[in-house]
Amino acid sequence: MRKLLPLVLSLAVPCVALAQDAAAPVSAQVKVGTAVVNHDVEGASDSFQVAPETKLYTWVKVSGAAESKITVAYLKEGKEITKVELAVPRSPFRTYSYKTFRAGDSGTWTAVARAADGTELGKADFSVQVQ
Repeated sequence: MRKLLPLVLSLAVPCVALAQDAAAPVSAQVKVGTAVVNHDVEGASDSFQVAPETKLYTWVKVSGAAESKITVAYLKEGKEITKVELAVPRSPFRTYSYKTFRAGDSGTWTAVARAADGTELGKADFSVQVQ
């Protein structure tokens, strides 16, 4: 029995690790920037001065939500203006969406990443001044 115990433990430990990964909470890191290059955000900030028709990108790194979908909603001063659904094929996974800012879009904005059930996973607050 003593010889079998290390074998049994060596098989059980990976199973425990897998069970912990499966129960990991779903979360998202959210950043807003001027571009996404090689799966990373560039020009990340919480304040932008842009010309009309400029795209700002919302970069999202999702963990714990493999084979699902998330929604990125854009809220201006607390009111939802638009939203984009994005596929999350594996975990962790980096994805992005963008919003084109036009005249009249100046103000305080929030990009919110939500799970399929509407649960907030992460957000980024930012301001935009369209010149």
